[in-house]
Amino acid sequence: MAVIEVKPGEGGFAREVLETVIRKTPFALLVGAKVAHYEPGRVELTVPISDSVKQHHGFAHGAVIGFVADSACAWAAASVAGDVVTSEYKLNLLAPAVGEMILGRGYVVKDSPRQVVCRADVFAIKRGTERLVGTALATIAKVKAWSG
Repeated sequence: MAVIEVKPGEGGFAREVLETVIRKTPFALLVGAKVAHYEPGRVELTVPISDSVKQHHGFAHGAVIGFVADSACAWAAASVAGDVVTSEYKLNLLAPAVGEMILGRGYVVKDSPRQVVCRADVFAIKRGTERLVGTALATIAKVKAWSG
């Protein structure tokens, strides 16, 4: 998988800044999202699979998988570009998310002046084993590029 080479300090949010933003994001707090890994261009996050995020068949709701995919992409983009918002994303749900935790791995594919293209893979973790449950491709807009 191709991921851009990024040098720290080139305008992206530091892990501490990203974690502060997450603490101010009500939905991220509601589902218990946490940064599991951080490096410029690559971010991982986790969400526990609790009863409050399950659908009627007992596995994590697709909306939560979408949140994890979107956030993994946006957080990876923020790690290189600073303040960003999602412009669009395409999500493929591949399998039911059953287990104790959801893990999203977001990667920057291409950083350009106005936007960052990212991809994410989403896994359900059950008894220490990862199962791929979703994959996404996203276009993330840089706030500075369109705000003035």
